[in-house]
Amino acid sequence: MAERSERMDGRDDDLKRPAQDEILSPTFAPTKLKFPNHIHTEMDEKFQQLADTILSRSTEIIGKEGSAPYEIPEYPIVENERKFYFEKQLSSRNRSSSVGKPSAMDSESYQRMSSTDVYDEYDLAPDFQRIYIAGQEISGISSLGVPLHDLKEASKSLVQALMIREKYMAMSHQSFPKITARFLQNLEDNEEFQGMKEGFGKGSTDVDGIPYFDRRVSDHPFHPPKKEDPFDIEVPMGVECSLKMVQGLMYVYENEEAVKNNTPLELPYVQPKTFLADQNIMYALISDGPLKSFCYRRLSYLSSKYQLHTLMNELKESAAQKEVPHRDFYNIRKVDTHVHASSCMNQKHLLRFIKKKMKTCSDEVVCKDKKSGKEMTLAEVFDSMALKPYDLSVDKLDVHADRNTFHRFDKFNAKYNPIGESRLREIFIKTDNYINGKYFGHVIKEVMEDLGESKYQNAEYRLSIYGRSRDEWDKLAYWAIENKIYSDNVRWMIQIPRLYDIYKSAKIVKNFQEILENIFMPLFEVTRNPQSHPELHKFLIYVSGFDSVDDESKTEHIKFDLETPLPEDWCQDENPPYSYYLYYMYANITVLNQFRR
Repeated sequence: MAERSERMDGRDDDLKRPAQDEILSPTFAPTKLKFPNHIHTEMDEKFQQLADTILSRSTEIIGKEGSAPYEIPEYPIVENERKFYFEKQLSSRNRSSSVGKPSAMDSESYQRMSSTDVYDEYDLAPDFQRIYIAGQEISGISSLGVPLHDLKEASKSLVQALMIREKYMAMSHQSFPKITARFLQNLEDNEEFQGMKEGFGKGSTDVDGIPYFDRRVSDHPFHPPKKEDPFDIEVPMGVECSLKMVQGLMYVYENEEAVKNNTPLELPYVQPKTFLADQNIMYALISDGPLKSFCYRRLSYLSSKYQLHTLMNELKESAAQKEVPHRDFYNIRKVDTHVHASSCMNQKHLLRFIKKKMKTCSDEVVCKDKKSGKEMTLAEVFDSMALKPYDLSVDKLDVHADRNTFHRFDKFNAKYNPIGESRLREIFIKTDNYINGKYFGHVIKEVMEDLGESKYQNAEYRLSIYGRSRDEWDKLAYWAIENKIYSDNVRWMIQIPRLYDIYKSAKIVKNFQEILENIFMPLFEVTRNPQSHPELHKFLIYVSGFDSVDDESKTEHIKFDLETPLPEDWCQDENPPYSYYLYYMYANITVLNQFRR
């Protein structure tokens, strides 16, 4: 174990970096952005002890509550009629005659907010009745019964957590909320937070020369440019470089000689030691009693304040909303996230699609029998299950996720099998099957047409990449382009299930690094030379990000630390911990984003 720790600590020493004065091509010019290495302090040992305590507690059996007690408001008919009457009266009044005048304190704050975005929002806000908390306050925030010392420490902890998040998002070239970034920028010079954001300046996450906190609505148009064929794009030429995965991380080399000399290009990423130190800090924050008390009280206070605002201004808000032309709930832009493409259609839509295919394509060969190897038509598949299209119903299909699926990941996955038959799932909602996902493509295109007709409804559907083989990306891209799966209202999220233990027991992979290579090597290859994977190059234009998914209720018995085996040495049958997956996914995505820029 100690030997593995030395290997991980000395990873940068073993892989020599090119000299600063070395002239490289513009494509491979080393970036100025560097991830700050962690500096060991006395607090690291305390954070490590807290992390060990939290992880040990997670292995204990904790009872889980049932479904949340949802509250459904009920309004009598008389109250509804009275409410409608007052709304009508308010809407008929002249909006220029305001009910209340702002106080002197409001006028001062109003003047201070000139020439900012907040000024415009405040100026255009309706004249609602405001709620002010009188009495002792600390910097405009009520202490909520928390001692002053605990309040200061809680504030420092929250700022520290936000800076850690901003640091990791900046390294991987992701945007960060501009208002939060402005507040954190004012605190960077404080002694308590020095070194937290070393190497991350204002332009560290510039996109096309525009810092993320200076971008405006005009930089993000609502409507994408119209194209007859969204996949009819020019595939650019590639560049000369070499790729190699070492100890679970992809490295880019200028040529083969650089591979032999172990001199990769400087594409920064977070070191395991820094990642683990930041993780221990987060473990310490979530176990901090005063911090949790402050957060709970603060959220309860804000929730109660919002409820008071609702009671006082509900009629005014409703009247103001009715005066807005054209806009209501159905024609404001909405985005559905965390929806897998296999479940993007409702159960009635899937039932109607299956019945339609049985009537029009019953003689089409759709699969092979696993036992006999005989080709089977769609009609033969239903005959083998003793089913007819007339027998099908929504209840018999049984693909609706009801309350019985909460906290039951096994039952949730079983809902993806229509009528409980995995064969129907393979035929109708799989991209890689005997018919190359043709039926699945057809039903998704029908869902996309519905989204296009609604105009204001957008979605980020999920597709799975498992890491079992190197050609998964090419098959998925071929399916999308061959069936022309595209909509202006839809983008794709790639989710990666944490199923190493299943693949290892089935002898599909030898170690964890094989999964990482199967996932990331095609992405680096298509970035180096788009013509090597032309379909994948076109498909990646409409991919927005990655996610790691699995049953989060499972208990983990392995801890990720500096003595944990490297991916190339992880040959055991047990699944790596969640943080192990996250680190190597994040580190490779960070290098990939640096390489693609």
